[in-house]
Parts: sequence; structure tokens; C-alpha cells
Amino acid sequence: MKTRRARLAAALLTTAVALTGCGGSGSDAASVPEGWGTLKTKGVDVSYPKGYARQSAAERGKHNAAAAVRTEDGRKVSVITVQLGFTEADSAERAAIAAEAGIQLGAKVEGQKDVELAGADEAKRIDFSFEATGEDGGPAEGTPVEGVILTGLDSSDTTFAIRIDAARGTLPDGDLDRIIDSVQVH
Repeated sequence: MKTRRARLAAALLTTAVALTGCGGSGSDAASVPEGWGTLKTKGVDVSYPKGYARQSAAERGKHNAAAAVRTEDGRKVSVITVQLGFTEADSAERAAIAAEAGIQLGAKVEGQKDVELAGADEAKRIDFSFEATGEDGGPAEGTPVEGVILTGLDSSDTTFAIRIDAARGTLPDGDLDRIIDSVQVH
């Protein structure tokens, strides 16, 4: 009987904590702006602004569980990708190290810091920049590109990496913040 009461009390406490997080902004509850699309995967969901198109499995890279692309004048100017299980890391810190290793050669890593993502115990944010090569339908050669990777472990301790690349000036800071706020780790 005590076990049943303890479970009931724990369930009520969990519900109360979850309800406290609802309706506010920040990392307690992922928020998706109206009209945005959402990339849903087994371990993490992330939303993207109007103007992006979700890629099918045939269109996106074989290592990506989900992707959305924004194009202008026939060239990709911004890409949002989700990778799951990209490394065997057992912490957000180690996942971040592996994610940094995947940033293209010649990129400038501008920093790594803790970030709060809804549903994640811990997560890291890596900011970086590079000059586009002009290949694969991306921005013209030499175009400055800014990138962010959000990484950590989902509830099954599988690594995830959400990468957001955008040619400078094509993704407003407010939209980047809303993309990050929309992340839901499960």
C-alpha cells in the first residue's frame, strides 16, 4: 500500500512540476511559433520558420534523421538538420566534442556553452562560422555562413545533434532563438 501511495505522490508531484512549466517561455516547455513546421524524430523535435521546406529521406544526407532547407534564387541559404546516435558519447560534453569534430575544415569555432533544452538534463551549444565553398547548391563561394550545433543525450542516452547553418543575414537572431526554444528532447 505504501508503494502505491508513494507512486501516486510522485506522479502528482511530476504533474505539478510539469504544469508549472507550461505556458511560460524558456527551457521548461518547448514553444513553437504559429505557422512554423516541426522536424520530429525518435529522440528530439525542432521547429523551423516559414520559408523552409522539409526534406524527404531521399533528399537529405544519409546521416540525417530529419532536415529542412531554405532556398533563395535556387541556392540553399539555410539548412537545419537532426542527427541521432552520431557518436557513442555518454555525456553532453563528449557529444559536443564529437560534434565539433564534424564541423568543416577551416571553420572558426567561436565557443561552446551550456544551453537549456526542454526535456534534456544537459545540453551544449557550439557556435561557429565558415566561408561557403559554393558546392552542393549552397551559398556562393566565399559567402559567410554562421552555424550553431545543439547537442546532448535524449532520454534513451542516445546522442543528438541539431545543426543550424545560415548564410549571414538570412536567419534573424530572433528566429534562431525561437528555433532553439522550440527544441523538445524526448
